[in-house]
Amino acid sequence: MRPASRPAAPRVPPAARPDSALAPTMPCAALAATVLGYTLITLDALVITVALPAIRDDLGSGMTGLQWVVDSYALMFAGLLLSAGSLADRVGARRAFGAGLGVFVVASVACGLAPVLPALIAARVLQGTGAAIIVPASLALVRQAFPEAQKRARAVSLWSLGGSLGTALGPVVGGLLVQWDWRMIFFVNVPLGVVILALLSRVSRSSRRDVPFDWLGQITGVALMGGFTYGVIEAGAKGFAASGTLAAFAVAVAALAGFWLAESRSAHPMLPLSLVRNRSVLAASAVGFANNAGFYGMIFLASLYVQQQRGFGSLSTGFTFVPLALVAASCNAVADRVATRLGRLRAICLGMGCTAVSLVLFVLAPTDVSLWLLALALVPSGIGGGLAVPALTSMLLDGVPAGQSGVASGFLNTMRQFAGAIAVAIFGALVAAPHSFVSGMRVGMLIGVGVIIVLTSIAVLLLRTTACKGARCTG
Repeated sequence: MRPASRPAAPRVPPAARPDSALAPTMPCAALAATVLGYTLITLDALVITVALPAIRDDLGSGMTGLQWVVDSYALMFAGLLLSAGSLADRVGARRAFGAGLGVFVVASVACGLAPVLPALIAARVLQGTGAAIIVPASLALVRQAFPEAQKRARAVSLWSLGGSLGTALGPVVGGLLVQWDWRMIFFVNVPLGVVILALLSRVSRSSRRDVPFDWLGQITGVALMGGFTYGVIEAGAKGFAASGTLAAFAVAVAALAGFWLAESRSAHPMLPLSLVRNRSVLAASAVGFANNAGFYGMIFLASLYVQQQRGFGSLSTGFTFVPLALVAASCNAVADRVATRLGRLRAICLGMGCTAVSLVLFVLAPTDVSLWLLALALVPSGIGGGLAVPALTSMLLDGVPAGQSGVASGFLNTMRQFAGAIAVAIFGALVAAPHSFVSGMRVGMLIGVGVIIVLTSIAVLLLRTTACKGARCTG
């Protein structure tokens, strides 16, 4: 006689499963895909800097055009990150990551084929769109793959290592590829994208939250950042009293009011205002803004200075950033242990201090300083980013609920990318006149130091009642 069969257990829909039940069957594949994806998009944020003179000669452009080649990517990256974070929570991190990567690769091909400067800028906008989708989805995948806080901290350090390597290696890779053709800095993304998609295919699907999309918040958010950045660039070219400059700043102010009103009244806001009141989120975002403002501005100016003022080629310029890349990689590898020993807040302060040192060294450097000494002046910023970014990212992820990890990471990276766009806009305006390049560069570096000091101090004040013990900070 056959025993009665047991009734099948009820199937839990994916959206109702906890993080642990949805962890990818191959967390290593998930981590590899996210690290490589983050490396790719951060690489493209700065690989363009060394290629700017070649692009100017080929397509024809002044300083304003070159600023937009850099900032069109950074602005769309920043402007869409918040909604992209929500998208990762809504459609699932794995699906959002794959879609963003597809957009990024297609846009890279369009950049490489651009016949004129406006076409290149438009393709860079599309590239930034794909990048904006990838970043919060990648962090959400990390959270999904590593539900335990200690393992997740190590995974975040590796993820941050990818971003730091991409940022530091951007000028190096650009210098090498420009020797062949500046368009190769975009075509190289295609085979790398195929490798990442192959890794992603081995990751299980992610949870989803089915809620409406916040269109008004998205539109006003993009208008806010775009208007402000456009106003800064126009102010550098035409002055603050120019009608276009005033109109851009007016749009930014109106968009800020509209964004705040939209998010406070929406049942499903793109940026829940509770996150803005979260001390960990605010502190991490302030430090992330300061770090990127100083770092992106310094890389942008250093690359132009070495080529335009010192007369070195793109290859020599690229190799100037090799020590920075090596140090950034080394520091990211030990960032988790440093944060465990010192506490996250101390690790962040130490890192930001190192970034400020690089900026000060550029201010003090004589105009005939050797190229190797300039390369050494960049090294402290690699230490700074390598220590600060993993610590502030882990602090952010541990300070928010799992269901808001996508939007929280989106907010953090919005502030970081917006800082980079603003730094390029302001620093570019300061060096627009060839005869005042060096003095403008030094003023820009000092502005970066001031931003680091002020925002890091604010972050410390926000967390003054937060106990940071070992690898975890709890408010």
